[in-house]
Parts: sequence; C-alpha cells; structure tokens
Amino acid sequence: MSVVTEAVGRRMTLGDICSRYGFELVPQFAGSVTITSISSDIDSIMPGALFTPLQDVDAETLHIAHTRGAYAAIVPHTSEQVGRQAGYPVIIAQPTPEQIGALAASIAGEPSRALAVFAVGGQDGDEVQATAIRLATFLHMLGNPVGQVNAAGSSSLERQLNLSYPLDIYDIQHTMAVCAEDGAAAIIIALEPGTLADHALEGTSVDVAGSCDALTPTLLKTTLADWTQRYGLSLEGNNQMIYQRDAETDEIAAEAVDGSAGVGDASRLSLSIAMVMAAGVRKSNIRNALRVSSEMQ
Repeated sequence: MSVVTEAVGRRMTLGDICSRYGFELVPQFAGSVTITSISSDIDSIMPGALFTPLQDVDAETLHIAHTRGAYAAIVPHTSEQVGRQAGYPVIIAQPTPEQIGALAASIAGEPSRALAVFAVGGQDGDEVQATAIRLATFLHMLGNPVGQVNAAGSSSLERQLNLSYPLDIYDIQHTMAVCAEDGAAAIIIALEPGTLADHALEGTSVDVAGSCDALTPTLLKTTLADWTQRYGLSLEGNNQMIYQRDAETDEIAAEAVDGSAGVGDASRLSLSIAMVMAAGVRKSNIRNALRVSSEMQ
C-alpha cells in the first residue's frame, strides 16, 4: 500500500510541512499547494499526493509521479539537481523516520489518538500473533469494537483487510485510520517482524504494550528500548512500561479457561487480562464478562 490519504484524515499545505520540519521548498512560492495524500510507492500515487521516495530519484521517476497526480515530491539532497528541474514543487530534505511518521499521522488525522492502541510483542512471532488474536477476542467480549494489525489476519471490526506484510509507516497509519472510521474503539498490533517493518510505529501512540515472554526488570528496560528503536514504539502518558501476566491474572484466566484448553490459551488470556487491566478495566468487570461468556458456551 505505502500510501496515506486524507479521505480519513486532513489536508496540509507544502508550506505547513516545510515550516514544521525545517525543510526547503522549491520554488518557495509553492507554499500554498495543498496535498491530500502521501505515498512512497509510485504505483499508489493518486491526484494530490506528496511523493516521498526517500532515496535517490531520477528525472523519469519524478516525471511519472507527476503524470500520475503527484502535486509535489520530497527528494534527498543527493538528488537536489534533478529535483530542481522536475517542473513541479519539490521539497529538498532527508526526513528521519520520526518525521515521516509524524507527517503520515498528520495526514491520516492522528488515528492512534482516536483508538486505544495495544501492542503485543515477544521472541516467538507465532505466539505473538496468537496472543494478539486472543486479546482482540477478549476486548470484543468486553464490548469493544476492535481492529487488528496481524500477519495472521488483519481486520477492522468484522471486515478482513487485504494487506501486504510487513507493514510500513504508511500502511499502519492508513489501517488505523480505516479502523477509526469504521467505529473501532481499540486496535491490537502484533509487534513482530512478520507483521511490522522497521520503524512502522513511528507517529503511533501506544496505550498499552505487553510481552508474551517473562521479563526480568533489566530485560523489561532493554526490551522496551529495543522495541522503541526497532519499531518506533512510543508509549502514551504514564504507561511507560511493558505489562506481563502475573499470579493474579493467571488465577483469573485459570477460572475462565475450560480444562480441555491448552496451557497456551490460558497464558494468552492471562496476558490479555493484564493488558486490559492496565488500560483501566476493573477486575470485577473482567470476571463478570468471563463468567457470562462461559455460561453462554
């Protein structure tokens, strides 16, 4: 996909972008040009797009982007000569992943601010994906319309999303915006390389992060630093930690899981409970919801 559109977000002018990030606009009088989407993929360009190849680019590529509807392009300093001869506005800059994330989030309308964002990580990608699915099911059981970002199957409420993995910054912002527009209250992201490309969560505010692995206090710090550096994870507010299952959540999960279920399902439910409690849901509400769900089966 590699595209974010203002169909679910907002428009920006080239002047807005350059003044915010200190970029150089050529020509300078093009500051009032308004963009309605941002794309790093030439095949995804639509009229009104800001083309962001983020690497050396030649004159032909810039020309093709323009003919497909790009209103402007960001070109690196190494391609400045080509950019100045493009025949339409260009921004001369080498934006960082953080800047691209912030820009994509702005175009998309800051969708992570409209959603409760849960991120599940761990060493085993398959376990991360399975736990993310369990968390989504649990949140839905608690009455929350949810979206999922997961290589095992992404969705917005009941609608399956056809995505190509791993997802990049643009894909994540677009997917979150779609989920928010569909009415989702929360989104669960599988924090593993099969689902996410490096820096994919730049510009995304995560409310609760959880680990499938048992982490010591030292490992908690190093794991959070690793997730932050690799994926651009940014935790919201005072929740600057990674949550894990504990004896209390294990007990609640054990009460709810049928004896025929595997140990894995109990541990996934336990972590889901820990993360939902971190989001502010009371234990009494969780126990009641689990009891009702069990009685209905």
